Amino acid sequence: MATIFSRIIAGEIPSYKIAEDDKFYAFLDVQPVVRGHTLVIPKKEVDYFFDLDKDYLAEINLFARDVAGKIQRTVPCLRVGVAIVGLEVPHAHIHLIPLNKIQDINFSNPRVKMSHEEFEGLAEAIRNVR
Repeated sequence: MATIFSRIIAGEIPSYKIAEDDKFYAFLDVQPVVRGHTLVIPKKEVDYFFDLDKDYLAEINLFARDVAGKIQRTVPCLRVGVAIVGLEVPHAHIHLIPLNKIQDINFSNPRVKMSHEEFEGLAEAIRNVR
């Protein structure tokens, strides 16, 4: 059975896409800890992040770096934090989280509520930033 992330990649579940290439997909988290919280996932279904082979692991980090740069140029923040947790969905992924204080990366915080239009506008702004 495909993971929710594989279903998002396949277009079966809608997402607020930020970036995509032949190997990776980035989209806004629909339950963000802060505005701009983005997930970066490999298109191949691998449960544990560190089970990715070393070349693929390097490539996903380079892809995530580019996405983080776009987020930082769009969402006011001091930097973009990185978290790899891997317990909530059995599909390797990276959380990119705009940070202004250390508490911004606390997954126990109440989630930010955004409308569909706010998500769409933010995704478009990040996608289109140079």
